Amino acid sequence: MPGTAVDLTVPSLADLHRRRSEKWALHDEDVLSLTVAEMDFPIAHPIREALFAAIDRNDLGYALARTPTLTGALVGFVGRRLDWAVDPEQVTVVPDVMVGLIELCRAIAAPGQAVAFATPAYPPFFAELQGAGFRLFTVDLDAQGRIELGALDSVLSRGVAAFVLTNPHNPTGHVATREELALLAERCAAAETWVLADEVHAPMVLPGADHTPWLEVSDAAREYGIALTSASKAFNLAALKTAFIVTAGDRSREIVSRLTAQHDHASLLGMIAAELAFTEGDTWLDAVVGQLQLNRTQLAADLAAQLPEVHWIPPQATYLAWLDCTRLGLGDEPESAFLTQGRVALGRGLDYGQPGAGTSVSTSQRVQNTSAMPSAGWPSPSSANRSAPLLLVLRRRVDPDSRIAVVFAR
Repeated sequence: MPGTAVDLTVPSLADLHRRRSEKWALHDEDVLSLTVAEMDFPIAHPIREALFAAIDRNDLGYALARTPTLTGALVGFVGRRLDWAVDPEQVTVVPDVMVGLIELCRAIAAPGQAVAFATPAYPPFFAELQGAGFRLFTVDLDAQGRIELGALDSVLSRGVAAFVLTNPHNPTGHVATREELALLAERCAAAETWVLADEVHAPMVLPGADHTPWLEVSDAAREYGIALTSASKAFNLAALKTAFIVTAGDRSREIVSRLTAQHDHASLLGMIAAELAFTEGDTWLDAVVGQLQLNRTQLAADLAAQLPEVHWIPPQATYLAWLDCTRLGLGDEPESAFLTQGRVALGRGLDYGQPGAGTSVSTSQRVQNTSAMPSAGWPSPSSANRSAPLLLVLRRRVDPDSRIAVVFAR
C-alpha cells in the first residue's frame, strides 16, 4: 500500500531452519541454503492479512472455475507492469506453471512426439516432460544467453510439436529482446511448432532490461503461442498452487478448451493470495526489485574482488545467478565443495543440463542478522545489506589457497 514501509528483513538462520519447505528442511542447521528458487523475505502485508482472514472464516474449500475479481486483478497487473493487454475471457486457472505446460503439451503433441527447450533449463523440464511421454530436444544458448538460431533451426527441422520458452530465462536471468522473440516466433510458426512461454519471472525484470510478453511480440507469436504466468515467483507464493494460462487467438483458445478442468486442483488460498498480490502488491514488489538490483551490484563487486576466476553474466531479471566455476578446478560438480567446506548449499549445475557442468546456481537474499550463523570464523557484518553471504562463508571457512567458486542470485 502507498506510504507503507516494506519489511524485507530476512530471519536468522535458526529461524529459517524452522521452516518445513524443501529449501530449509533438507540441510543441517548450520547450512546456509541458497538452492531452491524462492525468496526468504516476509511476504507482502496485504497478502498475509488476506490469508489470515480466509483462515479466520474457515474458507478452505474448493476453488471456482472462474473468479472475475481474480482474472481482473491479473489483467490489471500485467497491463500496468508489463504493458500486456490480456482478454479476461482467455485466461484459464491451473495449479502451477509446470502442470500447465504438461497439460498443454498433451493437448498439442501425441505421445512420443518431441518437445524442445533451451539449456541450461529449469530441472523439472527434463524429468516431468519426459515422464509425460515426450521425447526431448534441447537447444543451446550462445555466450550472451540468447537462443542459438542455427541450433533452433536444426531442432525444428526434426519435427517438434512444442518449444518451451522461459523468458526471463531460468537460470541465466537473460531477458530476450523483442527482436530475439520475433525471430523465434517466425521460425516456430514456419515449422508449425507451438511456443509455450513460461513468463513466471517477468515481474522481476531489473533496471536496464525490458520484458516483452510473448503474446505482444507479433502475429506469428499469437498464432502459435500460449503464455503461462503466476504470482508464485514474484510474490514468493509457491506453496499456494495457482497459475494462469493466457491465450490471444481462436486456435490457441481451442487447444486450451481441450484441457481437463484444473481449477479443483488449484488452491483457493492461492487464488486469494494472487488477487491481493496483483491488486495491492506493487509497493512490496518495487521494494524487492530494488533490493535485487542492489544484490546484483554487490555480487558483481565481490566476485571481481575475491573470485575473478568465476565467469558470469549479471542477470537481467530474477534472483538467480548462473556462474561458470570451471577455472576454479572443482570439476563438474563444484557445489559439493561449497557444501562440505563452506556449509553453503547451492544448486547443482548439471541438474540444468549438460551446459551446467562446472557450474553452480544459487539464490541469496539480504542478510541483516548474522548472529545465528555459524560462529567459528564468521565475520561481523560491515553492512546491513549483504547480497551474497556465501562469499563471506567461503572466504572465512575455507582454506584461502583452495579455489572455491560461488554463485549468487536474488
